[in-house]
Amino acid sequence: MTTVGNNVRVYEVAEGWAKIPDSIQLGYTHGIEVDETGNVYLFHTGKQSVIKFDQQGNYLSSWGDEFEDGAHGFLLHQENGQSFLYVTDTKRSQVAKLTLEGERLLTIDTPDLPDIYDETRRFVPTDVAVASNGDIYIADGYGQSWIHRYSADGERLHSWGGAGSEPGQLKCPHGISVDLRGAEPELYVADRGNNRIQVFTMEGEFKRIIDENMDMPCNFYYYNDEIVFPDLHSRITIFDKNDKLITHLGEDQQAYKQQGWPNLEDSYFRTNRFSSPHGVCVDSNGDIYVAEWTIKGRVTKLLRQS
Repeated sequence: MTTVGNNVRVYEVAEGWAKIPDSIQLGYTHGIEVDETGNVYLFHTGKQSVIKFDQQGNYLSSWGDEFEDGAHGFLLHQENGQSFLYVTDTKRSQVAKLTLEGERLLTIDTPDLPDIYDETRRFVPTDVAVASNGDIYIADGYGQSWIHRYSADGERLHSWGGAGSEPGQLKCPHGISVDLRGAEPELYVADRGNNRIQVFTMEGEFKRIIDENMDMPCNFYYYNDEIVFPDLHSRITIFDKNDKLITHLGEDQQAYKQQGWPNLEDSYFRTNRFSSPHGVCVDSNGDIYVAEWTIKGRVTKLLRQS
């Protein structure tokens, strides 16, 4: 049995979990989500960009050729008892709301903000979050480092940020999530270029910075009162309800220092070490699923041990 973790938390690696048909060639595996029944959805930059698996990793279906080369941010969100997928497309500068079968319900294009966006200054959204009232928050991580707030029907309400390192300024706000663990909801932004998390009110007012025990945080997943996130520099990190470190998983401090990273030779990869984790989710059993940013794609399932 191959494991990751330490005396605080141990997981078994479910080797060969994702059974991908020969007809599908993975691209960069950027996002991964799990629904309430345990089915897992993978978002990658190849054709049929959304792949659905059951809890055992058996292939169920796939779709989404329109996201080829642009598939990036990926959120499964429940609204009135129904689940939807929110995705970002870095190639086409779009955010879309979809059914689990791929029907497009809403598209958000480049914000009409000529002081921020033009032909040379692109909108390149990397992640999306949705509040309980339906408001949509978009992180322009690869573009101009802004956060945009929209109503549920796609009307822009408010924007804030801009490039910089001062509180409230951002440098590649790569991930964004609504944190419901406290007395009131907050927005967590993975300010990856500044190697920190910034916390805002739902109205975009700066609250605080978290800058310990992380190494290029990508995005967030909440499980009970814990927060799990991929550090692009080769590990998964788990914080407790007070945003204090519980553990790092699969850490490899040499991976991101290799020439050619993240597109390393197949022989480099080890089942119990990560190289470039980019997306993460946790199912009802506490098992963790990891998608890595590498040209051929990589998906790992970690089975939580009692």
